[in-house]
Amino acid sequence: MDLSIIVPLLNEEESLPELCEWIHRVCQQNNFFYEIILIDDGSTDGSWKVIEGLAVLNESVKGIRFQRNYGKSAALNEGFKAAQGDVVITMDADLQDSPDEIPGLRKMIVEDGYDLVSGWKKVRYDNTLTKNIPSKFFNGVTSRVSKIKLHDFNCGLKAYRKKVVKSIEIYGEMHRYIPVLAKWAGFKKIGEKVVEHRRRKYGVTKFGWERFVNGFLDLLSITFVGKFSKRPMHFFGMWGTLFFLIGFGFTIYLIISKLLDPINFALTNRPGFYLALVSVLIGMQLFLAGFISELIARNAPGRNSYLIEDKIGL
Repeated sequence: MDLSIIVPLLNEEESLPELCEWIHRVCQQNNFFYEIILIDDGSTDGSWKVIEGLAVLNESVKGIRFQRNYGKSAALNEGFKAAQGDVVITMDADLQDSPDEIPGLRKMIVEDGYDLVSGWKKVRYDNTLTKNIPSKFFNGVTSRVSKIKLHDFNCGLKAYRKKVVKSIEIYGEMHRYIPVLAKWAGFKKIGEKVVEHRRRKYGVTKFGWERFVNGFLDLLSITFVGKFSKRPMHFFGMWGTLFFLIGFGFTIYLIISKLLDPINFALTNRPGFYLALVSVLIGMQLFLAGFISELIARNAPGRNSYLIEDKIGL
């Protein structure tokens, strides 16, 4: 299998036939042995019926339907599990990603040796105020924190070496940080390719302002998990030690002061007494959190599972 093309979707019945026909045409022109995996993330329109019809017409079309809406990350995670191709390409179902980019993305993986290639929609047709400006800020912060030089982390059009998608787990809303997850998994050759961004032809966007708040929180989470998921005691222990030493220092100071002036020195009237008490308690709690985190990390389960209602061709 040369290519696995994964398309997560939510209420995109109008665009699916055109998208699949376009992908099929491009793959035929380039003699690719391919599969299209359409993941219906709890659509309430006729998307699944369209997928069933497309699977009858083209045996390369496969489908997964969730029992309810779990989000794009869950859809991609299941698609990665099912993918069989040597190169895996993800794209959105709204026709804003062009399948004509597929050969170029695959070439960068197969011939240029990249582990992951992210699309860069250099010229966009979105609303400048609500999407472009926040997106530039988000990508700038993510690039600085992760030290990955990409202009568009959230672009749905990406290409991966098969080993990459089988080595990472996406959950929550971590689809925005797949390059970061890949880097933490040990895949260092991450590049980008300028790709065409098309105007939306059907339907409406499924994402609102909350994605920027959620994205920032996810960035903090992925940074912490990437650095300390296998050694959480290094984080909690460091801060626990710091607070404990602060509390211990105040305690020694209070004891010496009391010994020098046992009559006039009242412990409970001193701010240092409460600082010492709080610091020691925080230090102990952080140590406890570190021990519990170590136990959880050593017994962590595997990939997430989702309630899948139906499958086609898988």
